[in-house]
Parts: sequence; C-alpha cells; structure tokens
Amino acid sequence: MGISAGTGPGGSLVPVAGSAALLLLVVVAAAGLAIRRLRAARRGALAEAEQARRWAEEQAARQRTELARREEDMAEELRRLRRREDELAERSAEVEQSRGEAEALVARRAAALERAAGLSAEQARAELLREAEDSARREAAVTVREIEREAREEGERRARDIVAGAVQRLATEQTAESAVTVLRLPNEDMKGRIIGREGRNIRAFEAVTGVNLIVDDTPESVQLSCFDPVRRETARLTLEQLVEDGRIHPTRIESLYERSREEVGQSCVRAGEDALLEARVDGVHPELVRTLGSLRYRASYGQNVLGHLLESAHLAGMMAAELGVDPEPVRRAALLHDIGKALTHESEGSHAAVGAELARRYGESAEVVHAIAAHHNEVDPRTVTAVLTQAADGCSGGRPGARKESLELYVRRLARLEEIARSHEGVAEVFAMQAGREVRVMVRPDAVDDLGAELIAREVARQVSTELTYPGQIRVTVVRESRATAVAG
Repeated sequence: MGISAGTGPGGSLVPVAGSAALLLLVVVAAAGLAIRRLRAARRGALAEAEQARRWAEEQAARQRTELARREEDMAEELRRLRRREDELAERSAEVEQSRGEAEALVARRAAALERAAGLSAEQARAELLREAEDSARREAAVTVREIEREAREEGERRARDIVAGAVQRLATEQTAESAVTVLRLPNEDMKGRIIGREGRNIRAFEAVTGVNLIVDDTPESVQLSCFDPVRRETARLTLEQLVEDGRIHPTRIESLYERSREEVGQSCVRAGEDALLEARVDGVHPELVRTLGSLRYRASYGQNVLGHLLESAHLAGMMAAELGVDPEPVRRAALLHDIGKALTHESEGSHAAVGAELARRYGESAEVVHAIAAHHNEVDPRTVTAVLTQAADGCSGGRPGARKESLELYVRRLARLEEIARSHEGVAEVFAMQAGREVRVMVRPDAVDDLGAELIAREVARQVSTELTYPGQIRVTVVRESRATAVAG
C-alpha cells in the first residue's frame, strides 16, 4: 500500500499511515475484549443451565421415589381391605347360618307351645294383645279417675282460697232497705202550707212527682213514699226547694220539679263516672254511664245496687288476678251485670236479658254481653269472664250483712220452703235452718229408699229455685235413717 503525506497547520508534514495503524490496533483490541466477554457469558449461562438441569433431575427422582412409596402403601391397603372383605364374608355366612338355626329353633318352640296350649300363634298373639289392651284400659281409667279427683279437689281448694281471699280483702259497709224518705221541716206551720187550701198543693205535688206525700202527727217532718228511688229523690229535692223558697203553689211545684229532675240526672251521670273511675273501667257509652249512675238510688234486698256493682267489680278483678286472667274485661262485666235493673220496669224480660240487650246496643263486647246475660244462669256461661262475674255477684250478695229482708218476707219465705218440702210423699218432718239457707228434710225409711231421697232433694231444689226469690243459695238436705230399738228386761 502507498504512504502519503499532508501539510500541517504550520505548513509541516504529518505521517498519515501511523494514525491509521494505531486506530486499527484499537479496534482489534476492542473486538477481542468483546469476544472474551461473550465467551465468559456463554460459559456462565451453560453452567446455570447445567445446574438447573441437575436440580430438575433430582426433583424428578424424588417424585418418582414418593410415587413408588405411595403405590406400595396403596397396594398394602388394598391387600388389607381384601382380607377384611374375606373376614366379613365368613362372618356373614356364620350369621346367616346362626339365623337359620334360630328361626328353626323358634319354629320348633312355637310348634311345641301351640301343641301344649291348643292355640295357634295368631290366636295366642290376639289373646295377648286383648289382655294387654284390657289391662292398659283399666290402668288408664284408674289414672283418669285419680287425676279427675285430684283436679276437683285442687280446683275446689283453689276456688275457696281465691274467693275467701277476695272477700277478706274487700271492706264494705252494710246496707238497709228503705222505701220512705223523711224530710225535716223548719216548723209545724210549714205542713199547712204544703197541704194548701183544700189540699190543692199536696194533690198537685203528688200528681207531678208520682210520689205519695204523707203528712201526719210526726213533729216537724213529712214522709215521701215511693218504690221508685229516682222519683223519690227527685220529689225530695223538689219539696226541699219549695220549703226553702216558701212559695208553694202548683205552678211553682212544676217548675221546681223540672229543675230537680235535671239535677238528679246530672247526679246520676256523676255517680256513674265516679263508679267507672273507682272500678278502673273506661270507654263506656255515655248513655250506659247515666243508666249506671241511676242505680245509686236503687236497692236490692236492702243492698244498694251501685254499691253492689262496685263491690262485684273489685271482687271479680281480684279473683281474675289470682287466676292469671286479664282483669279488665272481668271488672267491666261485673260492673255492668245488673245494669238492667234500671230498666226492668220499662222493658219486658229479666234484668239479665234487659241488661245484656242494653250493653249490646251501646257497643259493649260480646264477652261482656254474654257475662251479663249468663250471671243468673239464664244462659249457660261459656267464658271465664262469665263464671267470675257469677262468682263475684254471689260473693257480694251473699256475704253477711250485705242484704236485709223485711221480717214479713223472711217469714213468708221460710213457710213456703217448708211447704214445698212437705208436699212430697214420704216426708216426715221439715226444718228450715241457718236463717233459711238450708232445708233439712226427714223422710220415712220405709216409704222412701236411697234413690228416692236423692230425687226428693233434686225436686225440692228445683221448685225452690223456680218459685222463690232469695239472696245467695239454699241447700236442700234429705235425711233417711233406720233405727232399731230393743229393751232388755
């Protein structure tokens, strides 16, 4: 190759061939270095690949070893299961053989028993079942009777405790019956002014009020007589205002009577509201409230009817609480059960039927209406509320001092009790005992047997409940006894 020269910056010559050779050497050196690095990288990659191959081979060898071990274990388990299956097959064959032997033995014994008893297996089974059934029925009947006896005794004991506790907790005053009201006068001269000229004032007063005015020799007092307590109270207020005003004439009597009637009506409403508040009963129709309040002026056998209703409501509420029954409807029914007594002179039917219809008309519940209708057994009681209302009514009316009869009615009732009992054949003597609450009937044993004595007791009780009116209950006891007497000489 040729070598050329050039001119430098100062006009001098620089050798170009030496620079090219130097550049070539540098390029060769760099290429060698790159080749060596590539070879080193290749050797490292080969080494890593070899190492990975050996690790994979080791893992594969371990897995093959583990699989071989598991195959051996499974083969061993399979051999054990096959041995177990063979054992079970042998035992099953033994069991079947034993079962066949047992069935044959049972058949032989059954045949022997049939020959000995003269009965087939079906007949023997039916006989055993019949005996077992009869035995179970007898035991069940005995158990049922025992349970009924215990329940009856427990129920009676519980009822006595509840009623006694309720009566003992209730404290009320005793009552007396009166159909006459006495009005005090400021002086004797007032009697003449009440009578008026030729008796016109007293006639006008009696015509307007419907009450008899009795003017007698009793000093400074007159009497108002009427069996309707509301009219009697209205007349009392009218006469009281006439006496205070001093102007007594027919026109004044009529005007003051109207004012007194309004006052009595308002008094009835207040009395009804007070009774509802005391009995803790609400939501009653205003007409029922007024009718209930009017009972404050009425009495039954001397017992104030409104007081009797309040007393019954308290008793019924206490008994309901003892039994775990909701006391609200029970108190409500007991408070309203005699409300028909305020209307019995205006409507036909018993006070229970009239009261039930009145309560139904003014929106009372069916439970309360039924209790009112059933409190004297005119309708069979079907609810706990009706039964408790009956019990409270009986406790309030039958307690000592609650009611008072006139002597004439008392004697007449005793005489009628004895007359009813004597009207039956075979009756020897009759005794009215315990103030007419028990009738003791002595019968002749040669004319009446035990069954006849029971029939007489039931018939007398039926006649008494049908023909007589009385507070509480009357017990009828028929006594039949035989006596043998001998005298030793």
